[in-house]
Amino acid sequence: MKKEIKKIIKTERKKEEKITKDSNLAEVIYKHPESEEVLMDYGLHCVGCIASVYDTIEAGAKVHGFSDKDIGEMVERINEVIKFKE
Repeated sequence: MKKEIKKIIKTERKKEEKITKDSNLAEVIYKHPESEEVLMDYGLHCVGCIASVYDTIEAGAKVHGFSDKDIGEMVERINEVIKFKE
């Protein structure tokens, strides 16, 4: 019974932690350092930028000319990397 409850709690936490385009860049990088490589691969070098404290993934990407499609793909890849790490 306890194993089942722990599994349910773990599953719920994963749902809550899903990264979206509206996620704060600095928070994502802080909580999931592995996301840094994905952002860098896409050319979004916000890791050391002061604006990352205020910007969402979408806002930072838009400033750098990313399309909605590119942003969606990047967010999807970040979530895949985070899931793989777990």
